[in-house]
Formats: sequence, C-alpha cells, structure tokens
Amino acid sequence: MSNPFLKQVFNKDKTFRPKRKFEPGTQRFELHKKAQASLNAGLDLKLAVQLPPGEDLSDWVAVHVVDFFNRVNLIYGTIGDECTEQSCPVMSGGPKYEYRWQDEQHFRKPTALSAPRYMDLLMDWIEAQINNEELFPTRVDQGLHAVPRRDRLLKLSGVARPTGCVLRTHIYIGDRGPPSAVCTPFPRNFLPAVRKILSRLFRVFVHVYIHHFDRIAQLGSEAHVNTCYKHFYYFVKEFGLIDTKELEPLKEMTARMCH
Repeated sequence: MSNPFLKQVFNKDKTFRPKRKFEPGTQRFELHKKAQASLNAGLDLKLAVQLPPGEDLSDWVAVHVVDFFNRVNLIYGTIGDECTEQSCPVMSGGPKYEYRWQDEQHFRKPTALSAPRYMDLLMDWIEAQINNEELFPTRVDQGLHAVPRRDRLLKLSGVARPTGCVLRTHIYIGDRGPPSAVCTPFPRNFLPAVRKILSRLFRVFVHVYIHHFDRIAQLGSEAHVNTCYKHFYYFVKEFGLIDTKELEPLKEMTARMCH
C-alpha cells in the first residue's frame, strides 16, 4: 500500500500499526497495483478513483478501504506525539463537532473519549473489520478448493464469475446503473460496513486538519496530506459512500481544495 511521496515524508517508525497488505496473485493485489499505477503516473484523482472497465465494484471498494486505512493510519502516526490526553481530552473537530465512540463490545452507548483513545479504538476496530474474512473475503470457497479469486474467474456470456458460484444480484452503489448479474463473495452488509468505516476515517482527517495542521505544516507534509485527503474525498463522492452531512466539518476547505 506504499506511495513514494509518503515514504519520503513520513517516518515509518511512527506508523500507528502494521500496514495491511494484499496477497500477491489475488484479484485485490492486481487491483491495488492498478490503482497505485494510476496515482504514481500523476493521473487526475477524479479519474483515478473511477472503476476500471470490467472490474468488480466491490473488489475496487475493498482495495481502497484498506488503502485509506493504511494512509490515514500513517498520517495520524506523524502527529500522534502531539495528540495526547492532555492536548486533546475530547475527540472533536473544533467546537462544533464532537465524536463519541460506540461499538458492540465495550461501548454500547456513544461515549465521550479523548482523541488518542478514540483513535486507538478506531484503528483496532477497522483492523478487525478488514481482517474479517466474512466481511472482506480474499478467497473464494464454494465447497471446492479455496484459491485466489483471480484464479477462479471465468468468462460466461461476458460476465466474470468464479467457478461453483450461483449467480445473484450484485450489490451496487449509488447511481452507477442497474444491478448486473455477477457472482460475488461479498456479504450483503459489506457496503453498510464500508460506509461506517469510511465515515469514521473521515473523522481522523477532521481532527488532524482542525487540531494538528500546524504540526503537519511544520513537517513540510501539507501537500502530501492534502493529496491523500483529495484522493479519499473523490473516492467517497464517486461512489456515494459518506453522507453529505458527515462531510460538513471540512466543507469550506474541501470546496477550495477539490474543484
């Protein structure tokens, strides 16, 4: 999930946690390489986020969710030494926005937490989501031998599907057209889970920009963080993955940055 310009700016020792990687030879690995090639070639970010022809939308989304997790984790790692219980006793985005933590295990009700505690829980939670094979499947197993998805893709009437799968309506996002008959191992709750993950990752951008941007500028990383944010923003807008209301805290900045 590496990007050359980020390697030059961010000290890998400050990364919040190990990066999630894709297994070589899988469909996700190939899609990741394709996405990285577009970014490294300097392609317009609005074009870079668009679904490549013939590729599965759910796979494309899954690849980017993991990529954004790694990048946001890296960005937060650079300012983590200044985001403390004392400096940030509440996870917020300025005086108007406070983010409370809620999960299914320990915090069943929205709970006010310090920013570093919130971030720690958030990254643990997202890591658990993307490591959940039922939610983010990386292999196809339909009662046959489990092999990487790319090795099981066949062309049938112009529609790619893994051997042994039953064709069903594909989950699609926004106004990208009617559903198409393709087989996918993704569960029905994949997109709701993705929307929740990306909405929570956006809150990290909000906190970093509003409370720690001076540190980012001091490191000379402003342009690189901005590029990461623009990439994230164009992607979630392209596929309608975050409610407009959730984007409000950075609305004015986004209007200037993302034309």
